[in-house]
Amino acid sequence: MTKKTNTWEVKDRTYLLKKNLSPLTFTIKSKNIFWYDEEKGYERELKYTVNQKSPFVDEFVGNARLAHIVFEDGVLTVPKNKQTLQKLLSLYHPSRDKVYKEFDPNVEAGDELEIIEYELEALMMAKDMDIDQAEAIVRINAGSAVSSMTSKELKRDLLVFAKSDPLLFIELANDENVQVRNVGLKATEAGIIKLSDDQRTFKFGSNDRKLMTVPFDENPYSALAAWFKTDEGIEVYKAVEKKLK
Repeated sequence: MTKKTNTWEVKDRTYLLKKNLSPLTFTIKSKNIFWYDEEKGYERELKYTVNQKSPFVDEFVGNARLAHIVFEDGVLTVPKNKQTLQKLLSLYHPSRDKVYKEFDPNVEAGDELEIIEYELEALMMAKDMDIDQAEAIVRINAGSAVSSMTSKELKRDLLVFAKSDPLLFIELANDENVQVRNVGLKATEAGIIKLSDDQRTFKFGSNDRKLMTVPFDENPYSALAAWFKTDEGIEVYKAVEKKLK
C-alpha cells in the first residue's frame, strides 16, 4: 500500500472492531509493526508514541514515549490533533480491515441502503409467494411445527424471515431444491417414507423397501432431494406428491 499524502484529510476519525465485537477493552499492537515502503524499497518500523510527529521509527527525533492503542466497547475515537495515531491506524497498521475498520458514514449509509433494498426485495417475494413454496421456506426455521400452522401464521413467519435475513430468504426462494426437500420432509411426517434411526437409509413406509442410502456426512433430506431428481427418484417423487395431496 502506498502512502496517501495527497489525499489525506485532517478530521476526527472513529475506528470500530470488526464482526460487531465490543469487549470492554481491546488492545492492538503499538510497536514491532512493519510496513513495506514501495518508494524506499524496504520495510520500515512503526511505533505509536505521544511525542513524535511520525509513526515511522526512522523519523523519530530524540526519545520516544510509547503509548497503547486501546479500543473501548469496540470503539476508538481519535481527534484530529492526533495525526500520528490516525495515520498509523488508517494507512499503515497491519490489523486495518482485518481486526478493525475505519468508520466511514458514506460507506455505512451505502451498506444500510443495500440492506434495505434487499429487505424490500425479500418482502415483495414473500408477499407474492404461493403457499407451497412459503411452507417449504418456513419449514427450514420452524421444522414440523409448520404442519399445524394456519395460513396467516405461515404468512407471518414468512414475512418475519424475509425481513430478518433477506439474503438467505432470497437465496432459498430461488433454490428449487427447497421445495423438493420439503416434499421429502412432509412425506416422512406423513409416514409415506421412513428414515432409519441412524439417518442413513430411506425406505417406503408401507413395506420397508429401501429407497436410497444417504451419503456420509450429508444432510439426509438434502440427499433425498437430490435423489428425487434422478431417473430412478423422479417417479417416486411424483407418487409421493400425489399421496400428499
